[in-house]
Amino acid sequence: MTATPRLSVLDRSLVRRGHSPAESLQRTRRFAVEAERLGYHRFWVAEHHGVPGVAGAAPTVLAAAVASATSHIRVGTGGVMLPNHQPLVVAEQFGVLESMFPGRIDLGLGRSLGFTAKIRRALGRDRESAERFGESVAELLGYFTATPDASVRAVPAEGLRIPMFILATGAGVEFAAQAGLPLVIAAIRGDEALRQSVDQYRETFQPSALTSRPYVVLSRSIAVAETTEQARRLLIPEAWSSAYSRVHGVFPPLEPVGDILARQFTDWEREQFDRAMRGHLYGTEAEVTEALAAIVGAIEADEVLVSTSGYDEDGLLDSYRRLARLFPQPH
Repeated sequence: MTATPRLSVLDRSLVRRGHSPAESLQRTRRFAVEAERLGYHRFWVAEHHGVPGVAGAAPTVLAAAVASATSHIRVGTGGVMLPNHQPLVVAEQFGVLESMFPGRIDLGLGRSLGFTAKIRRALGRDRESAERFGESVAELLGYFTATPDASVRAVPAEGLRIPMFILATGAGVEFAAQAGLPLVIAAIRGDEALRQSVDQYRETFQPSALTSRPYVVLSRSIAVAETTEQARRLLIPEAWSSAYSRVHGVFPPLEPVGDILARQFTDWEREQFDRAMRGHLYGTEAEVTEALAAIVGAIEADEVLVSTSGYDEDGLLDSYRRLARLFPQPH
């Protein structure tokens, strides 16, 4: 790694057992204030619908609350799931955000649909909506560059230059390259597949009015603590909720580590839990510095979007503070 990567934060407002969704949203806002104090570059929120363990259902509303509580950190979405919305409405919403908080708003776009068929029906969407993602992105971009004689105009988005990003899921790499937009990517299929996807993005990137060169944001769950085991324990609550959702179809609120480890896992639950614990970066400050430098250097990432969540709020904040000290950010 030849330079210190920019560090940013993705917070999904996960609900902790025994706490309300409202508390999770307030915690997200407090976390954003701390992330700004620590020097993180961006603070993004996400979109989930009908998930008991996730409070972040309305990213544009939550982004507005975060932006109003902070003063200079960039605020955005990781992301707005475009198949769930009309591009015109997204353009209008982000036009309002950028007008209220000029120079601070990002628009991250994803192509995921609702978690279940019932949620998709409630949203008025179907699987074909995701297949139209490329067309929807083009339509959305058009609202920001429309001429005064356009048949439909997105006020107040017209003429605003809001940084846009594509979240890589499935064909996301192809869409980001074709649209000439920055790529946000995680190593869901392993580090080798990650490198291949980033190479494909760079090789096929077509410069656009918004982005002249490829820009890669690595999304990664990272935990730093005094010992390797302490760092690993920070990751257990979300890993268990993820494993539970794969087995039972519901992502539950996060539980304390002790309660999770005291469970009697079924073989299928154990397999899914072990799977959910793979692919993270965790350890002491020295271990994380070496591991993060290696993966960032391997793909020449421009930025790291840290997506760690957990039940232990104090331990989680300590992890983000340690990480910020390891990679001091430019002012």
